[in-house]
Amino acid sequence: MEEKSGFSMSEAAKLLATPEGRQLLSLMQADGGGAMQRAFAALQAGDAEGAKAILSPLLSDPQAAKLLNQLNGRRF
Repeated sequence: MEEKSGFSMSEAAKLLATPEGRQLLSLMQADGGGAMQRAFAALQAGDAEGAKAILSPLLSDPQAAKLLNQLNGRRF
């Protein structure tokens, strides 16, 4: 699945394989991965806004925001 921005799943996988990406995944799985599973289900149902809303509290964490900033400039 490729988004309109041109960001591919391949690029996402490469970003998540970085040390920062692994740390971000670890933070996002702190609740046992429940939020990520709900967000993924929303994406599969075509509800990108719902997925964003589900992940918003997790991604507003200062440590997560720092990791996202570090990852933001990277493109593979």
